[in-house]
Amino acid sequence: MSPIKRLHRSSRAPPQLAQAIDPSIQPGPGPAPPPQRTRTPPTTPTTSREEDPTDPTPARARARASGEPGAKGGFPSSSSAAAMGAASAAMWAGLVLAALLLAQSAAGALPRFAEAPEYRNGEGCPAPVAGAGVCDPGLVHIAMTLDAHYLRGSMAAIYSLLKHASCPESLFFHFLAAGGGGAPPVADLRAAVAASFPSLRFEIYPFRADAVAGLISASVRAALEAPLNYARNHLADLLPRCVPRAIYLDSDVLAVDDVRRLWETRLPAAAVVAAPEYCHANFSRYFTEAFWNDPVLGARVFAGRRRAPCYFNTGVMVIDLRRWRVGNYRQRIERWMEMQKEKRIYELGSLPPFLLVFAGEIEAVDHRWNQHGLGGDNVFGSCRPLHNGPVSLMHWSGKGKPWDRLDAGKPCPLDHTWKSYDLYIGENDSSASWQSRSSLSSSAALPAGVFSW
Repeated sequence: MSPIKRLHRSSRAPPQLAQAIDPSIQPGPGPAPPPQRTRTPPTTPTTSREEDPTDPTPARARARASGEPGAKGGFPSSSSAAAMGAASAAMWAGLVLAALLLAQSAAGALPRFAEAPEYRNGEGCPAPVAGAGVCDPGLVHIAMTLDAHYLRGSMAAIYSLLKHASCPESLFFHFLAAGGGGAPPVADLRAAVAASFPSLRFEIYPFRADAVAGLISASVRAALEAPLNYARNHLADLLPRCVPRAIYLDSDVLAVDDVRRLWETRLPAAAVVAAPEYCHANFSRYFTEAFWNDPVLGARVFAGRRRAPCYFNTGVMVIDLRRWRVGNYRQRIERWMEMQKEKRIYELGSLPPFLLVFAGEIEAVDHRWNQHGLGGDNVFGSCRPLHNGPVSLMHWSGKGKPWDRLDAGKPCPLDHTWKSYDLYIGENDSSASWQSRSSLSSSAALPAGVFSW
């Protein structure tokens, strides 16, 4: 691997009938964000209590409290009443303005993050093509979602990908962010990313919830119903046409290997997606009994595929975007989501439609690229160890996120590895304490022996 030139900057604190559903089917036999990361804007107060029609306080009591006519004790003198009225009006105007400014500030506030060290290409990296921009054939394209709830995880993931890349300047990040609906403005997200990674090559694509809102059905966890979970179905529509493939990563991952190794995964002509497969998992449990007992669904859906269907985790995938577009795979996934609305055939969120379309058809990747389940699946407080074998990417899929457990003072052993990439600056942190913490990041390591090539 080529040496990497690492430049440390000063650490400052700037911010998803069987053939009718999928044409490919052939007839055949019959898994709380911490308070400091999400801030709910305070309700803007009315200009006076009298203007609030829901105020239950009797008019006489309100008048008594404010010195208005009708309060016990009579009327003040005309001069003092005028003075008191002017002072009261000024006071209320000031309070209202302050509340409005506070509400606006809280609504747009994002967590603070320190600036990460800057990494430069070493020898042997592809030279950039002048003027090619995002269409440069030497780039490695990484797609992730970006939102306020998981921003802390995204920043750590970006940092880890850069740190372990042989050619970090060749990484181009494509971020999908919720558009509207109270989500942080794209400009604020852009500023936060740029402040921590000044040299990062990236673009942010707004994703509107109405693109999938009518297709989402209830899931076992409310978090799985978020429209942004389905944004990966739209990657081929959102990214520039010149981008041939992309690595899609969830926000709760950590790379401890050069991501170019994953990027170079060979995709045979019959495959659109590459990902680690887990054939020991009980594949049938991802769908309801109604699905398996339906005479035109069940096993018929997976008949005639390249291999027997196996579970794969959609948090780490290499996707051929050109083949995706040609095969209309977004529409195939959405047909299954439409059936789910009519007849419940699965319980989870965005994963089962992917399995219905791709299980048995993906190109298998080594398990080292998705050591998943570190969040304890759907169980709070569950610490999971690494799977047997080497590790290239760690994935905190499940309810338990490392930042939540660290903040609660109840981390799992592997959460400490994640912490060494955490750029978050807490409310009580100083830039000096971050700098001290950051300087130790290079010494943090996984248990001996997990890296083997």
